[in-house]
Amino acid sequence: MKYNQLGKTPIRISAVSYGCWELGGGPWEFTSDQQNIRSLHKALELGVNTFDTAEGYGNGHSEEIVGIALEGKRRDCVISTKVGRANLHPRDVRRSVEQSLKRLRTDYIDIYYIHWPSFEIPVEDTLSEFNRLKEEKLIRAIGVSNFSIEQLREAIRYAQIDVIQPEYSLLHRQIEREIVPFCLEHSIGIMSYSSIAKGILAGAFHLYGRTLKEDDFRKTRRLFLPEHLEAENELLHLMKEIADRKGAAVSQIAIRWLLEQPGVTSAIVGTQSEKHLVENAEAADLELTGEELRQLEEASSRALAKIDG
Repeated sequence: MKYNQLGKTPIRISAVSYGCWELGGGPWEFTSDQQNIRSLHKALELGVNTFDTAEGYGNGHSEEIVGIALEGKRRDCVISTKVGRANLHPRDVRRSVEQSLKRLRTDYIDIYYIHWPSFEIPVEDTLSEFNRLKEEKLIRAIGVSNFSIEQLREAIRYAQIDVIQPEYSLLHRQIEREIVPFCLEHSIGIMSYSSIAKGILAGAFHLYGRTLKEDDFRKTRRLFLPEHLEAENELLHLMKEIADRKGAAVSQIAIRWLLEQPGVTSAIVGTQSEKHLVENAEAADLELTGEELRQLEEASSRALAKIDG
């Protein structure tokens, strides 16, 4: 596993982070708490030291499972969690962080995020409380998620923003135009979510015949619309060709591509499968040639021109 410094902080995070949304249940098919605790232990064995959760994942259940699994191993871990949009008033932030600390069984959080920007509470008010939490050593670093470039520019006026967590993958590249250059200029880390596009970039739907159930929350999402699945075919088959040459999984190509992108500190990838967890972790050591990166870039751009054009 490789490790990278997070923004201007001394925190070093694994190039591949464990995304813990699925561990809360919610819209995902669920294995069991026991299986997910084993997976978190396995992640640590593989060198994954960074675990990303949120108070909104399973109404706190994801945080509870992370807390149980990492209890006694806290010094070996970087834990990030998020306060939801409904709790961005300063008094609500304080309550949320206290509840997250209790569920996570820890006395500090390494990275604390605004999960989604508020429509009503000024970011100055929210970040003033974040700054107090940092002064009190309840949190070590401040992050924002799903912020536009305008919102990010405003946020850095009121706090040291150490990291942004945007959606980013071969099939979602909007941040490249403005947010990535801004983060590079201001030494803000980037931790991508939906790094394998909720399973698409693992090849499940294009290469291995999987279909979504009628009640699957992804069915109406942008990348899963039938015409968009068709537009993604060329990219997925190219990824399979590259993966086969390297004896790798298709998902590893998606993760490695992200780690080659400017400014990306860590790719967050979620799973409840130990097999996939091992593959995800090993992607940090995979190598892509300049020609392979060029081919992926071009195939991605052609797919996105059809999807977003």
